[in-house]
Amino acid sequence: MTAAGTDAFDFLHGRWQVHNRKLRDVTDPGCHDWVDFDATSEVRPVQHGLGNVDLMEVPDPPDGPPFEGLSLRLYDPTSGTWRIWWSSTRAPGRLDPPVVGRFTSDRGVFDCADVLGGRPVLVRFEWRADPDTPLWQQSFSFDDGASWTPNWTMSFSRVAGSAQPDRRPVRAG
Repeated sequence: MTAAGTDAFDFLHGRWQVHNRKLRDVTDPGCHDWVDFDATSEVRPVQHGLGNVDLMEVPDPPDGPPFEGLSLRLYDPTSGTWRIWWSSTRAPGRLDPPVVGRFTSDRGVFDCADVLGGRPVLVRFEWRADPDTPLWQQSFSFDDGASWTPNWTMSFSRVAGSAQPDRRPVRAG
């Protein structure tokens, strides 16, 4: 599969069961305590295929009350890159700085600089574009990119009967 441009995230459209594996405290570079939890996700195209919105429901996280997450992905045809923003009911009213990147074949890499717990950090999202079993991984670098530590992975299973939606724009009239 070769994913490029506006088609790069088409594999993700639809409804998903999501298995999460996450470090209990992603802000602590010394944390080695992993937790597992499940979620559901629905991804749909927006802006005539130049982006998508992903709503994730986490009914029973191991570290607090249920929460809802939102990813907004937008393609910039001028630069050929995607920007991905994350927001969650755990930090109401806030969009994290966008990670920016692109796909090469079926692997997407997206990076940004941020501050966590008062410390500068580089954030990396990596996607494996598979229409049946996509994988996502988040890693942090607290040493300006010399090393990366994975701290959250998500494996996706398509909900039965959830085909990828048609991304053609709806025409009024």
